[in-house]
Amino acid sequence: MHKIAIIPARYGSTRLPVKPLKLISGISLIQRVYEATIKTDLFDKVIIATDHEEILQHARNFGAEAVMTSPNHPTGTDRIEECAQDIKTDLIVNVQGDEPFISKEPLQKIIEVFQDPEVKVASIMNKFENIIDIQSPANVKVIIDKNNNAIYFSRSIIPYNRDNDPNVTYYKHFGIYAYRPEMLQIFVSLPPGTLEQIEKLEQLRFIENGYKIRMALTNYNGIGIDTEEDVWKAEKYL
Repeated sequence: MHKIAIIPARYGSTRLPVKPLKLISGISLIQRVYEATIKTDLFDKVIIATDHEEILQHARNFGAEAVMTSPNHPTGTDRIEECAQDIKTDLIVNVQGDEPFISKEPLQKIIEVFQDPEVKVASIMNKFENIIDIQSPANVKVIIDKNNNAIYFSRSIIPYNRDNDPNVTYYKHFGIYAYRPEMLQIFVSLPPGTLEQIEKLEQLRFIENGYKIRMALTNYNGIGIDTEEDVWKAEKYL
């Protein structure tokens, strides 16, 4: 199976301006994500897709393959789709540009689910470890069916534990996705859904239109970079 990874790198960010170029212990966020993805040795090609010349040149300076995409894309998936239009491949993996500690295990898990020919879109999750993380709307929760397909994603606590059962498992969603190429074309052809706009979760567009997202359970628990506090956490981790 031919596989490519695309890392979207948007210049604008309300919570952390020019986020891809933010230094974490002296190395830019986008360089850390790119090098971590290359290190997995899982992909035939790794590409950075950006909307700004400064990021483009920075990526090329550290040896990455990088392409310019439209600055008007409403989601990272739209940016991925533009980048992948002229690439012939079997599988496209969207590695979020704010996950500097991405590793082989979660990416290998998401690739493995495509051994099932019925899987068209996949993502990853892990088990929450504490109630504070479960309660935070910054952490997206997912509930799944018996076939590990996502039923719903939410910033709220799902499922609602009415009887306070101590054995309820809560799953945290990480925004790393894999697609068969035709599913990207379907995504951009669909209008944003009502639930997608309410929750501000683009993956709900697939769910609202009846498409399944297969979830892979992983041990990954990286530090996503969205704020200055996250930068501090990442540097402390290093």
